[in-house]
Amino acid sequence: MDAVFSADRFDSVARDTYPRGLPPWAYNSAAANRLEIEHVLKPSWQLACHVSNIAAPGDYTTFELGHDSIVVLRGRDHEIRAFHNVCRHRAARLVEGNGTCRGAITCPYHGWTYNLDGTLRGLPVRDSFPDLDLNLHGLVPVHVATMVGFVFVCMAESPPQPPATAWGTMLEDLLPYQIDNMWPLTSVYEEAWDVDWKVAMDNYLESYHVPIGHPGLARMFTPDYDDQLNLASGVARGVSWLRTAPSSNPDEARYQHMLPLVSTHLPAANRRCWRFYSMLPNLGMDVYPDQVDFFQILPRGPGKCVVRGGAFALPDDRPEMREVQALGTKLNDQVNAEDRSLCARVQLGLRSSAYRPGPLSRHEICVLQFHDLIRARIPQTRETVPPPGFV
Repeated sequence: MDAVFSADRFDSVARDTYPRGLPPWAYNSAAANRLEIEHVLKPSWQLACHVSNIAAPGDYTTFELGHDSIVVLRGRDHEIRAFHNVCRHRAARLVEGNGTCRGAITCPYHGWTYNLDGTLRGLPVRDSFPDLDLNLHGLVPVHVATMVGFVFVCMAESPPQPPATAWGTMLEDLLPYQIDNMWPLTSVYEEAWDVDWKVAMDNYLESYHVPIGHPGLARMFTPDYDDQLNLASGVARGVSWLRTAPSSNPDEARYQHMLPLVSTHLPAANRRCWRFYSMLPNLGMDVYPDQVDFFQILPRGPGKCVVRGGAFALPDDRPEMREVQALGTKLNDQVNAEDRSLCARVQLGLRSSAYRPGPLSRHEICVLQFHDLIRARIPQTRETVPPPGFV
């Protein structure tokens, strides 16, 4: 049975013993940001793409984290592999974005050429490198794992347990949706936010703010913290159920009405809910009856981040499904805009000289688990004031 993250720390009624969040300085520190990349993000599994993004041999996509770039590609043997996106000769970036390599990767600087399995095939003016052993100069590999159609990479020498192990029996929730068989609804996007990556992740990890911060969502659905599960592995789930009363907003009411009618490929209960999943340290996955999306929060320096994501769906040309997907995308765009505004308010407030971390609610248990992870990996964040070198 999956181990559940304990809520025992919320049991005391003494006001001074409520669990609290990270100190505000940790959201504005360049030193903390660098340590988070090295000790929290790089050793974790990072979602790079969906299998449909690299469907054919030679297809590739790239994933950026800190100063590192990873190329994920499908080989001639249809195996998915990942490598550091850097030439072994003079460090040139090999490829950008996504595309297709016709049989090999050739460095645009000096022409060193690599097979799709990462081995060095050849190089110009070979005789200028006497006795060079090509076998010693292949691309540097990165660990790869797949789960329900998503491709994950990990840069650590010894990666943590595979994503499928971390998700445990929660993966059974996803089986009816057939995520493995989905195709992109949108291209993978990146959106720059003027907030620290932890502010954006804190926001996704709790729905305590939804009734106030997302009025449209609250009109359509019950709060997902009423149906929540948090695993010790850092994976959590919340489920929001369609309200029986239609929203006063016409688009929302139309979506409420149409959603169960078009999602006939799902069991009856799954047609009436939005499911929200998170995987520490920085991944969110939203599972709707009509589509699935992911988003990743990636640091871009203190007080800055990139929200990276994409949406996927089963092939379905019915006009009714297209209408529901368009409505769902419109509603999600509104929620995203509201979150961005709320997070910006938090980032500003964290610079206030008056602010001290307040008590966390039971509905913020995932925030506590996230902050415990940060404190464990970067002990300096346990301090209320920044240690030397962390200002």
